[in-house]
Amino acid sequence: MPKMIKWICPKCNCEMYDTDTIRTTGGTFSKLFDVQNKRFDTISCRNCGYTEFYKRDVNAVENIIDFLIGK
Repeated sequence: MPKMIKWICPKCNCEMYDTDTIRTTGGTFSKLFDVQNKRFDTISCRNCGYTEFYKRDVNAVENIIDFLIGK
């Protein structure tokens, strides 16, 4: 997640927000085996729900663990 000292929602100018991480599948192989090999950090405005996504690198070890656990 990018280091932010202060974040202001570009839609409603609210300064309160929540952060989270989501994982998604990529191509055909990852969809077939349900491997969530894409990861994004998010910042969501508490007032209006506007959300920004920041792509994060996922290393091979995380992909292997995801595949073995089946999560």
